[in-house]
This record gives sequence, C-alpha cells and structure tokens, in this order.
Amino acid sequence: MSLAIKTGLGTDAVSEGKSAKLSTKEKISYGLGDFGNGFMFDLGQLYLLKFFTDVAGIPAASAGGIFLASKLFAAVCDPVVGSAIDYRKNIGSRGKFRPFLVWGSMILAILTVLTFLSPDASPAVKLTYAYASYMIWGIGYSFVNIPYGSLGASMTQDAGDRTSLASFRQAGSLGALFFTSVLVMPLILLFSNEKVGYPVVMAVMSVIGVLSFYFTYRNCKERIVVTGAPKEKLTVKSVIKTFVANKPLLVLVLMTIFTISAYNLKSAMLIYFAQYNLGNVKLMAYMNFIIIGSSFIGVLALPRLVKRFGKKQTAIFGLAVSILADTVNFFVPSNVYIFTILASIAFIGISIPNGITWALVSDIIDYGEWKSGERKEGTTYALFNFSRKLAQSLSGFLSGIGLGLIGYVPNAAQKAGTLLGIKGLLLLYPAVALSIAILVIGLLYKLTDKKHAEIVRELASRG
Repeated sequence: MSLAIKTGLGTDAVSEGKSAKLSTKEKISYGLGDFGNGFMFDLGQLYLLKFFTDVAGIPAASAGGIFLASKLFAAVCDPVVGSAIDYRKNIGSRGKFRPFLVWGSMILAILTVLTFLSPDASPAVKLTYAYASYMIWGIGYSFVNIPYGSLGASMTQDAGDRTSLASFRQAGSLGALFFTSVLVMPLILLFSNEKVGYPVVMAVMSVIGVLSFYFTYRNCKERIVVTGAPKEKLTVKSVIKTFVANKPLLVLVLMTIFTISAYNLKSAMLIYFAQYNLGNVKLMAYMNFIIIGSSFIGVLALPRLVKRFGKKQTAIFGLAVSILADTVNFFVPSNVYIFTILASIAFIGISIPNGITWALVSDIIDYGEWKSGERKEGTTYALFNFSRKLAQSLSGFLSGIGLGLIGYVPNAAQKAGTLLGIKGLLLLYPAVALSIAILVIGLLYKLTDKKHAEIVRELASRG
C-alpha cells in the first residue's frame, strides 16, 4: 500500500501536503456533511420511536427491540463496510471517500422515507416491515457515514485544523438537530393524518440532506491519499487485529458507548416529556430552539479550550458540566423555564466532548498507521462507528423498554409514577452514563496531544 500526499491542484511534496492549511470554505463544506447527515439520521433518533408507538401502533417494548436489533445489525455491518472501502482497488481521481457521499446519500434519503411508512396490515406484518426497513436503512447509513468520517482524517494532519474540522462538524450536527427538532413536528401537525405527514416531511428533510452532502463532495479535498489496498489480506482476524492493537481506539469506543447512549436517549425522550410532563407536545419545538441553539456556545468555545487545556481535559470538563446540569434538573420541579435553562447548560456541556470525538478518531487513525505501518481510515472509523451504533441500539432499546416498565400508555393521561419515570429516563440515565464516560477517558486514554504530535513527525520522517 502506498501513500501520496496531494493538494487540490496536483501532487506536491509530502511536507507541503501535510502542512497545507485548510480554507474556511473547506471547513464549512466539511461541516455541511454532518448537517446533511443529521437531516436523515436525527429523524430516526428523534421521531421514529414516536412513529412506531403512536402511529404504527407497535407496543413500546417491541419498538425498543427494533432499535436494539437494527442497530446491533448495523454495528456488525460497519467493519465490513469500512474494510470494503479500505480494500478498494483502482481508486479514481475523485478520491477514496468522496464518491460515496453523492450516490450513498441519495439512496439513504429514499431509505429514510421508507422507515416512516407503515403498511395497513396485521401487527406481525407491521413489525416485520419496521425491522426490515430500519435494518436496510442502517446499511445505507454506513455507506455514507463511514466515508464521511474517514474523509476528515484524509484532509489534514495539522492538529489545529483537525480541531477546527471537529468544531465545524459538530456545528453541522447541531444545526441539523436544531432544525429537525424545531421544524419537523410542527410540519407534521399541519397534516390531518400523521401517517401521511411523517413520510412527506421526512422526504423534504432528506432532500436537504442530499444537497448538503453534495457541497461536501464538491469542496473538500483528500490530501492524504492511500493509492492501494493494504498489504495484509482482508479477513475477520485482520479487522479484529486492527481493533485490538489500537488501545486508544478501544478506550474511545468504550467512552462513546456511554456518551452517545446518553445523548440519544435524551433526544428520544424529550418529545414524551414535552407532551406528558409539561402537557403540550408543541413545546418541544420552542424548547429545542433554545436548548440546541445554546449548545453552539460549546462548539464556538471548543478550539480555544482545546488549545489551552488539550483534548482530553476539555472533554472531561464538558462531561462534568452536563452531568451537573442534568442531576439538578431531575430534582427540581418540572417547570418549562427552569427545565429549558438547565437542559441548555447540559447540551452546551455534552456538545464539547461530542465535538472533540471527531478530532480524537483522526488522531487514532494516525496512531494505527504509526503502530502497524498500514493506514486504514475506513476500517478504523468503522470500528469507532461500531461503538456509536451499539450506543444507539442501547438508547433505543432502553427508551422502549423503559417506557414499558414505567407503564407508558400512548395518547393517554399518564400516572404520576410514569411521569417521574419519563423524567428519570430523560435526565438520570444520561447523568450516570456520562459519569462512567469521565472515568473511562480520565483513567484510560493515553494518546495525549503531545504524543500525537510526535507520531505525526515520525510518520513524516518515514516518507
């Protein structure tokens, strides 16, 4: 496997390619990728459980099972997809990752709409369709998200630019979450029949997602380009070896299981909290306008915090802020104003480690190359993405099972114990999960910024 460092205008010296600074246009375009990603991914995390339980009529526990099985299936598929991308031959002039963003996003858009359809059939057929459509969606998502995530590591090895890319990516993700949280439910409620409203609105959102990915494809450059497949033969053993031999990757995977499950469970439960604890589902749009809008404060502060304290300490700080805010929020009365203020502080906190994650995974790709002599962006990112899928399956499963355990009844007045249970799922689980995440990164993550800089210099000296 050979490595070429390229700029947008042709092949240059290795040192120039690695040190070339990214333009603001390119950073914005990269962030637009996660903006587009969110216009398809966030729809499932925010609304699919509600669609299953309240529109398709699937019991909450069974709906939770759909998330668990589908996300676990997708998690297992991720290393296969990542390896298939890494072991591609005859990589063309458009690069190793960029072509997937165009065609893959179009397919994913169609699959997104299909997940929000439910046939007029027996409960068994509805359940089967829900499983099948969401599992197929997961495969489509892998063929877009893994190339997109891997693209960041191939654009630059400059530490400052990587942190900046992580900030723009997190800004794109939050921007998508902001718009989908604020706009989707009011648009659906414009339809007299929600069974029609859901797929129509999801189709509009998905078109925005495809257009955003096109801007990423058009304006981002792959500078660190692998021009051939890895020498090591692709086997299950080689994939496992890539995972086990990369200790920072193992730690990041473990941390991500807790951070993403907390983040996604919180997102899924907010609509229930607005409708039943606060008494008005329309409040979700207003609350999200403030909560998610406030979280951009964390994104804007991210580069300066990392520059002063480093990635690891900045991530720990953000996690601690979120834990404190969620814990206090659980014990105070469910007042819409107090809840929104504390939830905003929590989202500012969690946006910081979630943003840093993207810079960490790029560093870990370099570490894997330094350790093994083989650069496997797709495989490494896919293994990291495995933890995200595992966390997503866990959050979806816990949401569905949790609603069943606390006695949730769709479209009915809830008992006091059920209301307390909704609040606990929304706030207490995230606080506990993020506390574990702090312990994981604080005690086990050893790839410091200083160590990574040494690794990059050694990789450069190898030529």
